[in-house]
Amino acid sequence: MQPAIRKIVTYSENTLIEGGKDAPRPLRLIGVAAVLTNPWAGRAFTEDLSPEIRACAPVLGELLTREIIAVAGSGEAIEGYGKAALCGTAGEIEHASALIHTLHFGNHYRRAVAAKTYLAFTNLRGGPNTPIMIPLMDKNDEGRRSHYLTVHFQIGDAPAPDELVVALGASIGGRPHHRIGDRYQDLKDLGDLHG
Repeated sequence: MQPAIRKIVTYSENTLIEGGKDAPRPLRLIGVAAVLTNPWAGRAFTEDLSPEIRACAPVLGELLTREIIAVAGSGEAIEGYGKAALCGTAGEIEHASALIHTLHFGNHYRRAVAAKTYLAFTNLRGGPNTPIMIPLMDKNDEGRRSHYLTVHFQIGDAPAPDELVVALGASIGGRPHHRIGDRYQDLKDLGDLHG
């Protein structure tokens, strides 16, 4: 079984000015999403989701990783990363979660960008034009707040009730004019270095 992919959507934005001040380095946010038929659509409650996970998640992980790296220019260029899934109204949130919360999906992206941290995530249910929000974090340092970002875009005709949207997000750079410190400074201030 291969995922029945209806379309691939790519989103990209570049922030040049933030807070009325030129960004010392432009921030680029990228999202890539696959719109596919929910492999569990139209079936009674399915206890074991693993056959479809093993069949679809690696294909989606490889495809979306290749697409996002093509937009970014290289895996090395990507600094922040995350993932998201959205199921249509006839599906379960578990269906969306099943395809992204597996190493069969995420390891393609982690390896391609040489990441050390987990992939931040969201999983939701909604209809066409539901906002897709992909939380990002630094690929190598989960406490680096400059890379706590969100890629936000919508697909006008997706997901249909029997579809899923599976997405990856990336940043090249962090928030312009970052000045709130990082998690490690808070831990030091609180006297807790074990976090």
